Amino acid sequence: MEDRSGESLGTVLVAGAANLAIALAKLVAGLMSGSAAMLSESAHSAADTVTELLLLVAVRRAARPADRRHPFGHGKAGFVWAMMAAVATLVGGAGFSITHGLHVIGHGEELSNLTPSYIVLAVSFVIECVSFTKALSQLRGQATRYDVNPLRLVRLTSDTPLKAVLFEDAAALVGLLIAGTGLLGSQLTGSALWDGAASVAIGLLLVVAALTLIQSNLSLLVGQAAPRSVEGDIRAVLLEQPEVEDVVELLTMMIGPGEILVAAKIDFRDEASAAGVEIACDEVDRRLRARVPGVRQVFLDPTPKRPR
Repeated sequence: MEDRSGESLGTVLVAGAANLAIALAKLVAGLMSGSAAMLSESAHSAADTVTELLLLVAVRRAARPADRRHPFGHGKAGFVWAMMAAVATLVGGAGFSITHGLHVIGHGEELSNLTPSYIVLAVSFVIECVSFTKALSQLRGQATRYDVNPLRLVRLTSDTPLKAVLFEDAAALVGLLIAGTGLLGSQLTGSALWDGAASVAIGLLLVVAALTLIQSNLSLLVGQAAPRSVEGDIRAVLLEQPEVEDVVELLTMMIGPGEILVAAKIDFRDEASAAGVEIACDEVDRRLRARVPGVRQVFLDPTPKRPR
């Protein structure tokens, strides 16, 4: 857990610093040019900065050790704070962008010098690329560790801070392209429709990203199981134990970012003694923790297989 939380912390810090600098630059450029898309992008980056602060809390809270009142650790606290971060993106960034864009479409706007805005968009794109590359590098490292495709892992991962940074940075890069298109369209046509529509599009983009992250964190809070490939690895380790006849039932649950609880009903061979079953359970526990990344809690229940 320490290594993974350290990776996520570094990713969140890089993203947070980038978003804060970008938000200020976009705000100055937006005020200078009067562009709705630039002000929406400023709100987007400001919301992302607040999101990174909440994700920082998520990483810290999830890494707290187990105690008497929380015997399974504080991993799910990370899911709660990550969901709050997604809500902040939805309410702050998306809400402002859509309402301001609709106002501009209905009432128009006066654009002035757009050169600073184009410069800020270009620099912001480079900075966001750096942040996105950092998050992508961490994702690829985890994908290698679990031996899965990175695109599949980003859908299934319980490392919500990493997932949030990836989604936000991807949305930011697309949003910058949309804002640039809106500015250019308004500059060439003289119509505020382009800039206002770009602001609304940025807001809708944030809505999609935020709702996706909210749904993901909600599933984890309710008690999402480990990916099927991981459950297959767990079942294989259980069946490798000589005393095990069959796995009657296998249940898993994500109890924190990258942390798995395993509960299984095991049909042990009839010839296995009580002492042999105890030794086998201890050996299975050790093997699961060693061979399946993320296994933190293991509960095995000797259960005879019911006849059909």
